[in-house]
Amino acid sequence: MSILTVENVSIRYMTGDFKEIGLKEYVIRRLKGNYQVTEFWADRDISFQLEKGDMLGIIGTNGAGKSTLLKAISGIMEPTKGRIRREGTIAALLELGSGFDGDLTVKENTYLRGAMLGYTRKFMDETYESIIDFAELKEFKDRPFKQLSSGMKSRLAFSIASLVEPDILILDEVLAVGDGAFRKKSETKMKEIISGGATSILVSHSLKQVRSLCSKILWLDKGRQIEFGDDVRGICGRYETFLNKK
Repeated sequence: MSILTVENVSIRYMTGDFKEIGLKEYVIRRLKGNYQVTEFWADRDISFQLEKGDMLGIIGTNGAGKSTLLKAISGIMEPTKGRIRREGTIAALLELGSGFDGDLTVKENTYLRGAMLGYTRKFMDETYESIIDFAELKEFKDRPFKQLSSGMKSRLAFSIASLVEPDILILDEVLAVGDGAFRKKSETKMKEIISGGATSILVSHSLKQVRSLCSKILWLDKGRQIEFGDDVRGICGRYETFLNKK
C-alpha cells in the first residue's frame, strides 16, 4: 500500500482588497456589487503515489507551486479540490525559522521542535545529544536561538527532522543551505534515511542533487504537473532543455 497518495489535488488562493478597505467599506461594496475577488490556482490537478523508501524530487521554476503542494502534503493546509492520504508520522522542513522561538535557547528550541513533531520528552532526552552533535552546535546549546547564523539554524532544523526518524520527511531547499561540508553530511544522512525505509520529498533547484538522491521526480510548471515518474535523469534532462529555451 502507498504511504502517500495525492489524487487530483488543486489549491486555490483568494485575493481581494478586504484588508485594505476595512469591514464597513467591504459591506457597502458587497451591497453595491462592487467588491472583486481574484482567484489564483497555485496547483492544478496534481496526482502521484509514493511507496515506502521512495525519494521524490520536485523540480520547477519559482512560482511553479512546489512549496504550496508541500504545505498541503504536510497537513498545514487543505487542498481546494482532490485528496491526500498519508501513512505514518511526518516531519516537514518548509521554512527553516518556523517553529523556533528566538528568545529561547538552542536546547529549549530543540525540545520545542521535537514536541511539535509529536515526540515525547523521554525520546528527546535520548536523542538530544545526537541532534546537537550532528548539527555541530554543542558549544552553542545554551545560547539564544536568535544569535545563530542562518546556516546554524538550518543545521539544527535538519538535524532534528532527520534524527527523529519520521515515516515521511519533507525538505524544501534545506540541503542547499550551509557550507559544503555540512551539505555533504546532510546528503549522506538522507541516503541513510532512504535506505532505512523512510519516504522523503525534496524540493531543490540543484538538479545534481536530485539526480544523486531521488528515485522519483515530479516536474511542476505554473501549478501544472508536467511529468512524474522514476526516469529521474530523463526528466531532469528535459527540464534543463526547457530552462535553456526560456
